[in-house]
Amino acid sequence: MNFKLLNSKLLTLLCSGIIIGAKPVYSQSETLKISENKRFFEDQEGKPFFWLADTGWLLFNRLTREEADRYLTDRQQKGFNVVQVMVVQALRTVNVYGDSALVNHALGMPKVTDGNAFENEEQYDYWDHVDYIVGKASEKGIKIGMVPIWGNAVKNGKTSAAQAKAYAQFLARRYRDRPNIVWINGGDIQGDVVPDIWEAIGGTLRAEDPYHLITFHPFGRMQSSKWFHDRDWLDFNMFQSGHRTYAQDVGAKDLRYGEDNWRYVEADYARAPVKPVLDGEPSYENIWHGLHDKTLPVWTADDVRRYAYWSVFAGACGFTYGNNGVMQMRYARDPKLPSWEEAIHDPGAGQMIHLKTLILSKPYFERVPDQSLIAENGERYDRLIATRGEDYAFIYTWNGRDMKINLGKVGGTTVNASWYDPRTGETKVLGTIENKGIKTFNPPGEVRNGNDWVLVLEK
Repeated sequence: MNFKLLNSKLLTLLCSGIIIGAKPVYSQSETLKISENKRFFEDQEGKPFFWLADTGWLLFNRLTREEADRYLTDRQQKGFNVVQVMVVQALRTVNVYGDSALVNHALGMPKVTDGNAFENEEQYDYWDHVDYIVGKASEKGIKIGMVPIWGNAVKNGKTSAAQAKAYAQFLARRYRDRPNIVWINGGDIQGDVVPDIWEAIGGTLRAEDPYHLITFHPFGRMQSSKWFHDRDWLDFNMFQSGHRTYAQDVGAKDLRYGEDNWRYVEADYARAPVKPVLDGEPSYENIWHGLHDKTLPVWTADDVRRYAYWSVFAGACGFTYGNNGVMQMRYARDPKLPSWEEAIHDPGAGQMIHLKTLILSKPYFERVPDQSLIAENGERYDRLIATRGEDYAFIYTWNGRDMKINLGKVGGTTVNASWYDPRTGETKVLGTIENKGIKTFNPPGEVRNGNDWVLVLEK
């Protein structure tokens, strides 16, 4: 067979829009849009959408349809409304049924077959399988954050901008009528590495799909805004605060802000034009400090909560949780490491809903970061983070130390004060206090890392 001729014909057909895949037509009423103040997400009816994502990076590749159903059901029950997924991890990617994503490992030629074989496992097509999971996620109210191609798959120079454009055109035409898509360009890579690829994907997605939001997932300790903030195709900023500790950052070439993920939010919050921002990959629960050295401790649910509350209270429009076993959809081959089916029940995943519940319990679109609430602050793990609306304020401590707070920042001559527990979502009422001056609040429990609380002040 003349594969060179075949590849040429397929690329021509793809670019002309003939090979787009069979798909149903969906309403756009469920797609996300940017809020009027450009800080947050909302649905088509103007209702708040707080991004609470899980990194299910290899969902399309490693799970069967039955397993995908179980995973999505669990995430729905735990309050997640987004799952971030690699569409193609590598040019040789195959799914759990052994079907390839691409013809001849060429990005510009997705391997599409006729029909939509949902019933006969022997006929499962890679893209039909993606369709199925996207549809199931939609049924459960979950958006799919689609990363078209992971960074490592294209930085070796074996993919051209023309192939990337053809591939992005294929994706956009296949999924632009699906209501639950968010495009995540890049994939753990710097924007100035093969930049023509990322510009081709971002620009083509925007030209072909005017409905869905687009962002960029960068390398660790970096922000999408560093390269693409002014691009028309970038609707919101994403940063990866990464997996290293403060100590592991010593001597790094691009130190940035270390574990202080709130600093990334502050930097992007101040940029013009205004765009929403969120931490798209903080330290994963149950992964080793720095990722690879298994002799080191692992990040815990306590650390996950710190990243979540720090970034959201600093002004982020949501948060992405991650788990070592879940992000790679690990099977139970190593008795020392939990499988994805065990890891989905790790405590941090179940605690994320309490942040979402708290944020949505008060007027959403008026919320702003406000560090002027804090009369005396600390560094690193002693840092207090404050956010407020007109008649309420939330102040977070990760270690339960005393909090000196400037009152009078929210409405009312008096305020109701309470403690909100990020581990359980329970509230401990303190009572009504005069809304002026500086007051010291002593959180429950002893001072230690992970004894985190939110002080809630309400008019």
